[in-house]
Amino acid sequence: MILSHPTGNQNVRNAALALYRANALDRFYTTVAWSDDSPLSALLPRSVRATLRRREYRMIPADKVRTRPGREACRLVSVKLGIGRLTRDEFAPCSIDAVYRDLDTHVAGQLAAEPRTAGVFAYEDGALRTFEAARKLGIPTTYEIASAYWRGAASVLGEEADLTPDWAITIGSLRDSESKLARKDQEIALADRVVVASRFTAANLRLGHFEDKAVAVIPYGAPAPVSQIAVETRPDPRLKVLFVGGLSQAKGLSYLFAAARRLEAAISLTVIGRRVRDCPPLDRCLGKHRHISSLPHSEVLREMRDHDVLVFPTLSDGFGLVILEAMSQGLPVIASTNSGGPDVITDGVDGFVVPIRSDEAIAEKLELLARDAGLLHAMKHAALATARRCSWERYQRTLVDYVV
Repeated sequence: MILSHPTGNQNVRNAALALYRANALDRFYTTVAWSDDSPLSALLPRSVRATLRRREYRMIPADKVRTRPGREACRLVSVKLGIGRLTRDEFAPCSIDAVYRDLDTHVAGQLAAEPRTAGVFAYEDGALRTFEAARKLGIPTTYEIASAYWRGAASVLGEEADLTPDWAITIGSLRDSESKLARKDQEIALADRVVVASRFTAANLRLGHFEDKAVAVIPYGAPAPVSQIAVETRPDPRLKVLFVGGLSQAKGLSYLFAAARRLEAAISLTVIGRRVRDCPPLDRCLGKHRHISSLPHSEVLREMRDHDVLVFPTLSDGFGLVILEAMSQGLPVIASTNSGGPDVITDGVDGFVVPIRSDEAIAEKLELLARDAGLLHAMKHAALATARRCSWERYQRTLVDYVV
């Protein structure tokens, strides 16, 4: 099978590893594949090496990997140097959209030259040309949608822009072009099989009238190793609350801050995430709480261990990886119905599922945990058990059973 993705996200890495272990991976196409063994490694600044290490693929042999680094290298350098005109929107030459389209076109051109393969596996925004070429060659196609399906997301986020206009500038997907949205549906139409990470995404596919598609719901996994012991509640009388994610109203941020205002001194709130746009209401809220713009993944996990509960009130997500990351560190999670959380959270046992746009519901659950130390203790241990059960190994097994 041919697998392609420009940036090698966590789910992509696990898909590549699963296919390799099943002896089903012919080739993995990506943009940049870094190795610390490279002669360049010693010449690069530490910060650059740290960025490139996110593009290591040690889990599969190097001869299985093919790269097309040009446009992605341009994007990374442009971001580092602050050259916004090269990356600012989907039509800019080094935007992330341009990177996806470039790799897609490249893989499509390589298919005829590849040895006969059992299929191609590609991802949202990077599959159209590849699938068109595969159809001509009679090669089966598998498509993964990691995010929420765009029609459902556009509906709820469009409503949100009307409800909270001061925050709307932070919702980037509202600026997607008609051509980009049409491309997403063209990709789904060309897919023989579709993989999604949550029932929420699967249900929203009905909005595009894709009822005829074979769709598998395969939730993502928790990072390993899972902590063995849940950290007990600390002497600080306040409940230590954490949010991790992009600072966009798409994540339901204003409702989290409103819940925090309701509880005042009963909680302390830490927010980890980068601003996506200048937004005065967001800045005012961040000024009242602890804010960390960015941390390496290992330090994010450490911060999780130093908190009591994660809140993920997103308005529309295919599956919030942060949910199981938090559980793996012993945090119960308060997640919205539109987060992928309902696929892994048992409400009232290892976390809570709340409606979108409900600061009242978030505050109610936080207040319950703040005053009931026994419940918090039990939920921390239950969260660890869930993370052990919902492993990446489980994702790999389920994926292979579906696509191989």
